[in-house]
Amino acid sequence: MIERGPRPVAPFSHAVEAEGWVFLTGQMPTDPDAPDAPLSEGIEAQTRRVMDNLQIVLEGIGLGLENVTMVRIYLREFERDYAAMNATYMRYFEQGKLPARTTIGVTGLAVGALVEIDMIARRPG
Repeated sequence: MIERGPRPVAPFSHAVEAEGWVFLTGQMPTDPDAPDAPLSEGIEAQTRRVMDNLQIVLEGIGLGLENVTMVRIYLREFERDYAAMNATYMRYFEQGKLPARTTIGVTGLAVGALVEIDMIARRPG
C-alpha cells in the first residue's frame, strides 16, 4: 500500500511486485485527499484523476510512467467516451513511447466511475 495513495474501494494492494514486474491495481477517479467527495464530472476529468492516482502509486514505489509496459482501460460508456478518454490519456505518455494497451467496454464500475485503469510496469535492471 502506498501511504498517500487513493483509499481502496475493495480489499487489495495498490501494487504487487514479482521479479521486477509490478502490477498496479485498477484505480478509480477518487481524490486521495478527499476520498468521500463526489467524482469529477465527465470522462476527461475522471481520466486525469485516474492517471494522477496511478502516478502516485508508481512514484510511491520509485517508478514512473516510462516504466509502464501494459495498460488496461475499462470504460462504462465505451462508444461515447473512447475518443475523449484517448485524448486525455495521450497527454501522460511521451509520443512514440506508448505502452501496449487494451480498452474494454463494461456495464459498470465501482463508485459509479466512468473509467478505471490498471497497469503493468517493469523495474529497470
